[in-house]
Amino acid sequence: MERTGLLQLGGKDVTVIGPDIEVGQNAPEFTVHDHDWNQVKALESTQGKVRIIASLPSLATGVCDAETRRFNEEAAALGEDVVIYGISADLPFSLKSWCAASGVDKVEVVSDAYDTNFGEKYGVLVKERRILRRAVFVVDKEGKVVYSDYMPALGDSPDFEAVLAAARGVL
Repeated sequence: MERTGLLQLGGKDVTVIGPDIEVGQNAPEFTVHDHDWNQVKALESTQGKVRIIASLPSLATGVCDAETRRFNEEAAALGEDVVIYGISADLPFSLKSWCAASGVDKVEVVSDAYDTNFGEKYGVLVKERRILRRAVFVVDKEGKVVYSDYMPALGDSPDFEAVLAAARGVL
């Protein structure tokens, strides 16, 4: 599914691939790659936990950097029953270097660069640039989406308080 009119880059409409994820639906399983290029079935591997999933254009940008650092800080207060994923189309070795340099160790920072499986299933893949649109999802322990928010512009930050409240609400 290809859609236009949702997002602009450089003043021009871009094509977003995939459907929007809505509250109440079952979260689609997706695969991503960890820092060593190992394929990870994200929801299956965190079954029984609350998942916060942050779709990021690139950790090389200031907004993505700040967002991931903020979620890393919040992770400790959320406890062991919450897993936070930061997903971008950056390559795994770039993500590994960024995490080491930034001290991010509580957010699972993973790559969708290989096959854009996540981007297509969650409606965040920007076709023209092969990057992900900024969005945040919260999935409960049973796999239902309890929070879904797509930022209207790549540079917009998510509503951290709303995301955290949604996660706490299903613990």
